[in-house]
Amino acid sequence: MSQHWAQIGERGSLLGMQLLVWIQRHLGRWPFQLVLWPVMLWYFLSHGTARRASCDYWRRLEPALARRPVQLHWRSFRHFMSFGNTLMDKVAGWSAPVTDAHLCGDGVARFAQALESGQGGLVLVAHHGNLDIANAMAERHPQLDLLVLMHTRNAGKFNLLLERVTGRPRPQILEVTEITPATAQMLDARIAAGGFVVIAADRPPINGGRQRTLNFLGAPATFPEGPFWLAALLRCPLYTLSCVRVGERFRIRFAAFDDTRQLPRKAREQWLAVAMQRYADTLAGWVREQPLQWYNFFPFWLAEKHESDKHPH
Repeated sequence: MSQHWAQIGERGSLLGMQLLVWIQRHLGRWPFQLVLWPVMLWYFLSHGTARRASCDYWRRLEPALARRPVQLHWRSFRHFMSFGNTLMDKVAGWSAPVTDAHLCGDGVARFAQALESGQGGLVLVAHHGNLDIANAMAERHPQLDLLVLMHTRNAGKFNLLLERVTGRPRPQILEVTEITPATAQMLDARIAAGGFVVIAADRPPINGGRQRTLNFLGAPATFPEGPFWLAALLRCPLYTLSCVRVGERFRIRFAAFDDTRQLPRKAREQWLAVAMQRYADTLAGWVREQPLQWYNFFPFWLAEKHESDKHPH
C-alpha cells in the first residue's frame, strides 16, 4: 500500500542539517551546492517513494519524458536539488529580516492593504515554493495576529533546526489534528478581531477526514475539503498566498480568492465544489510556472496511488 504523506518521515540527522547550514553561512552558496549534490543524490537513490512520486509528477507535466528515462530521472533529481535549496532558503529567511531587495511582486503591498482593512481572513497555501519567506514577512507588522494550521510531526528535525540556528520567533502554529468545535470558535474570534489564519489546502487529511477528487494537471487528485468547510463556517474573506524563488529574489503573491460572509447555508455544498476546483486550477497555474518548486513527494494522483500499490516500498 502507498504511504500517507504524513507517515513519510524525515531522513538524515539534525547534525547533518546543521553542517549544511554552517557551510552555506560561512563558505557561501557554491561550496554549499557542492556538498548538497551528493546529499540529495543519496536521498534520490534511497527514498523510492519520493523518487517515484517525482517521476510521476514530471510525466504528467511533460508526457514526452515517459519515453526518455534518462531525461526523466535527471529532471527528478533537479527536483530534489530544488527541495534541498529551499530548506536552506527557509533557514536564511528566519535568520535575518527579509528586505525589499529580496522580494518582487505586489503581494507584500496587497497583504498590507488587507491588514489595514481591519478585517481578518483565512489564507490558503500549498506546498509549492517557500512559504517561510512569506511568513517571515509578518515581522514587518508587529500588530499582526497570525496563526498557522499545519501538521508538523513529520518534520520535527527541521523544525528543531530552525529553532536552534535562527533564534528568531516563528508564527504561532496549531496542529491541524487538534481542531475541535472550541478551536473553530477561537479561530472565528481571531479573524473577527482582524487576525489571519493560514492553512494548507493541497494535502489529503491526516485522519481520514473529508476529501474530494478534483482535476489537477489533467488527472484526478485528492484535495482536502476541510479548509473550504472552515472558510464557509467562519464566514470570512478567503485569500491565496504563494512565494516562489525567481533567480535571486522571491515573488510573493497574495490575492483575494473569495468571501463567505454572505454565503447562505444551503449554498455551501455547491460553493465548496466550485471553489475547490478553482483553487486546484489556480495551483496548477503556479506549478506550471515554477515546476521545480512543487514539494509534494508522495503519491498525489489517484491513478498514481493505484499504480504504487503494485510496488511495495
